[in-house]
Parts: sequence; C-alpha cells; structure tokens
Amino acid sequence: MKLVIGFILPYRRAVAGAMVALVITAGITLGLGQGLRILVDQGLATQSPANLARAVGLFFILVLGLAFGSFARFYLVSWIGERVVADIRKQVFNHLIDLHPGFFEQNRALEIQSRFTADTTVLQSVIGSTVSIALRNALMLVGGLVLLFITNAKLAGIILLGFPLVIVPILFFGRRVRQLSRLSQDRVADVGSYVGENLTQIKTVQAFNHQPHDRRFFAEVSELAFDIARDRIRQRAWLTTLVITLVMGAIGIVIWIGGLDVIHGRITPGDLAAFVFYSLLVGLAAGAISEVISELQRAAGSAARLFELLHTEPDFDRPAESTGVFPDVIAGNISIKGLNFSYSGRREHPALADVCLEIRAGETLALVGPSGAGKSTLFDLLLHFYQPDSGAIYIDGIDSAAVSLAALRGCFSLVPQNPALFHGTVADNIRYARPDASQADVEQAARIAHADEFIEKLPEGYLTRLGDAGLGLSGGQKQRLAIARALLADAPILLLDEATSALDAESENLIQQAMPALTANRTTLVIAHRLATVRDADRIAVLDQGRLLAIGTHEELIRENPLYRRLAALQFREQAV
Repeated sequence: MKLVIGFILPYRRAVAGAMVALVITAGITLGLGQGLRILVDQGLATQSPANLARAVGLFFILVLGLAFGSFARFYLVSWIGERVVADIRKQVFNHLIDLHPGFFEQNRALEIQSRFTADTTVLQSVIGSTVSIALRNALMLVGGLVLLFITNAKLAGIILLGFPLVIVPILFFGRRVRQLSRLSQDRVADVGSYVGENLTQIKTVQAFNHQPHDRRFFAEVSELAFDIARDRIRQRAWLTTLVITLVMGAIGIVIWIGGLDVIHGRITPGDLAAFVFYSLLVGLAAGAISEVISELQRAAGSAARLFELLHTEPDFDRPAESTGVFPDVIAGNISIKGLNFSYSGRREHPALADVCLEIRAGETLALVGPSGAGKSTLFDLLLHFYQPDSGAIYIDGIDSAAVSLAALRGCFSLVPQNPALFHGTVADNIRYARPDASQADVEQAARIAHADEFIEKLPEGYLTRLGDAGLGLSGGQKQRLAIARALLADAPILLLDEATSALDAESENLIQQAMPALTANRTTLVIAHRLATVRDADRIAVLDQGRLLAIGTHEELIRENPLYRRLAALQFREQAV
C-alpha cells in the first residue's frame, strides 16, 4: 500500500479537501451526541417547548452540515480513487508494452489482463471508498473514546477494558484474510484466463469435440476458486462476529451499570443517553474497521499483483540510446558480425552461432533451412526483441544497439506468417503502421497490395469493423492487409516471414503480384520454407542449427551445398547434381 500512496501524492489538494470534509463530518457526528444530551436534559426533562425547539433546531443544523460535508467527502474521495487507478493502469500498461516478447512467452497474457480488470477494480473500490470509511471510523473511534471519558470516566474505563479483546482477533484473522485474498485473486485470474483461451480458440475446441473436457476442467478451476473464496469469507465472518459480540456486549454492560447510576441519581438521563450514543458510535466504528481491514488486506493483494508487473525488470539492459543516430535517408545496408544468441534455459543449444552476413542495400535475400535453423531468431534480433549474447548488427554502418528502439524499428516493415490484425476498422488496421496516414494513402496501399478488391465488397468497405484477430477474413485477405500495412510504413528494410506459406493458389498469386511493388527499392529479407517462392531472390542464405552454412544463388547452392540440394530435391523432385 505504500506504493499506492506514491500515486496519491500528486493529488494533495484533493486529498486535503477530502480530509477536511472527513474531519467536519466526523466532528458533526460526534456533536450529535451532545445534541442528544441537550435534547434530553434541557428539552424533554424541562418540558419546555422553547427549549425543545432550540434543541431540535440545533439538531437540524448539524444534520445539514453533515449532509453537505458527506457530499464533499464522497465526491473527492471517489474522484481520487478513479484518478489514481487510471494512473496505475496507464503506468503498468506503459511498462508492459515495452517489455521484450520473451516476457509474454513466459506469462499468460490473459492472466495479466485479469490484473488490469479485477485487481484495479478492487483498488478503485478501496481507494475511492474503503479508505475513507476506515479513516472516518478511526476518527469516530478516537473521538468517541475521548467523549466517553469526558461524559463518564468510570463507564469509559469499562469500555476500554474490552478493547484488547477486539484487537487480538483483528490482527489474527486479518493476516489470514490477506493470504487468502491473494490466493483467491490468483484463482479468479486462472478462471478468466481459461475462459479467454477457449473462446479465442473456439473453432479448435469444437473441431476436436473438446467441450466435455473443458467443462470438467473449468468446473475444477471454478470450484477451487470458490473453495478459497469461501475460506476467505469464513475468516471475515468470524472476525466481524467476534468484534460485534465483544463490543456490543461491553455496551450492554455499560447500559446496565449506567442505568443503575441514573436510578441512584449519580448521572443525568441525558448523560446516559449521550454515553450510550458514543458507545454505539465506538462499537459501530470498531465493527466497521474490522470489516474494512479485510478489504484493505484484499486490496494489498491486488496492489502486490499489479506492482509485481510494474516492477518486472527486462531480461536485458539496453545501452544508452543517445550515442548513435541514423541519417535522414537510410539506404538499407545490413552488416551482421559474429552474432551469437541462446534462449534462456537452452544455453546448450545456441539459436544462432557466429553468424556473419553482409546484405547490400536494395538486395533481396532469402533465408532457408529446416525448422529451428534460426531464421525467425535472426528477425527477432534485427528488431531487437532479444539481446544477442555477442556480436553486432550494423545498419548503414551504425551499430543498431547504439540507437533508440523507435529509430531502429522505424527502419523495418514486417509481414509475419500469421498477420496480426486488431479489433477496429479495416482502415485502422492498414493505418496501424502510420497512424497519421490519410485515407487516400490507405486506399493506395490497399490497391497495390490487391486488397481493395475484397475490401470494397465488405458491408462498409474500409470502415468495416473486424472481429478479434481479423475473425471473418480468409488467410489471403489477412495477408494482403498485412502487405498493405507494410507498404504504408514505407520503411527501407522489409522482413517477410513466409508470407504465402499457408495460402491457396489464387491468394498466393495475388500476393506474388503485389510483391514487386512491396520490395522495390527496399532491402528485403525473406524467410522461406517453400524454395519455389525464393529461387529468384538475389541471394539465398542457408542456415542449420543456428549456423550459416552457405550463401549464393539457387543454381550455385544446388551445386555446392548438400543441405540445400536435399531440400530442393524434396520440393522440386530434382536429382542431386
């Protein structure tokens, strides 16, 4: 919770206003006890209508002050809660979106999403309501105790004797509630993650008739979440029960003793009425605090889960980013020198080993090799998704590690094998590469990519909203949108990750027609599994087990490289030369 306070401090004025309103409302509530004493002793006891009218008038003045103070307190505290949670969400999101992709390979995205929703909702409720309730009841508790001693020290001493009996269960049960709250939130996140995964992949679920297994597993996950929540609720219920029993029991004893004092004339009925009023305030405040502590413990669990994300450190530290600057016009020469990289936990099997490669500006270079050869890893290192263990990548003679990530990635356009489409319009998805692009630019890129043919047939054309991940579009349509996006980016270096491998012949033909415009005047690197798509590349690089085995034209590699010759024989059914 100390971390949350850091987000609250920028809004000191609102906090100060809320505290003033809080003190005023607590003071007025405590003043009602004195109003009650005056009403009994000077109004009812004297049987004077004038005194009764004055006492009732004072009561209404206090009630109006309480109402306006409560309005100010509620508004300011609720505003602070919403504002702080919005700031936390933004800071956590801004931190996560810059973490390297390896973090998301090791952590479930849907579980992270749950922290943004469920945990921030808990925090908002606590900061915007529960904390205010806790402070108000703390003031009522302290103020009530002081006024109890002022009204009758003997009876107040009896009340005070019961306080240790209240504090002990609060401390005992509170610690247990906090532990169960964290477990409960983790299990709820598991439930949300499982639902998200199954609904996202609903076609696969139904195609394999996996629903019965999913129902059973989801029932187990839900029941586990319920069992932990039930234990947390039981602990809170016992805590509330004990506090109310002890506090109200002490008040009952006080009423009995105080009643005897009134009967014997040692105190006035107004004093007893005021004392009982303050005793009830103290009892209710203690009970409310016992419940609030449980909420605060739950919020502490939520805050811990959120700040665990916020304090996640990247697996590698990028050097100072201001030492290198790209020229205004980038030709697209790429020089890879002694590149070595191994994934975490797989150090014994390097993904890339001593790769050296020179790629000329405007050249089309194909990367071929069996699965696991290191082709996609090379793309990831070019985009600096991972930090190489050693070696360097130079673009136009400038070390890519010495420039900002934004400047580095601005050199590249990426067309992945499985295009990433987002919820939004068709135009938004093409414009993703250049958010400030005009509609005319978007439509021109779509025409060059042969995407306008199907876009115009959509219900609202470029304004048609796509489902999650482009649901409803064919593979070829998605790929043409990805090519249009890359065209709009207009970067000097193009990365094509087997853009046609999963397409039918017609879609592949359309995309092949778009390729010349896409690769013109750009350095192009193509990951290829089907050699027929790259045999006309300027050069072909053959990788295997992270090592660069050979580089040359199709004909040269057929003659000189056994691996390429074998791959070609399998695909082209040619005899080894």
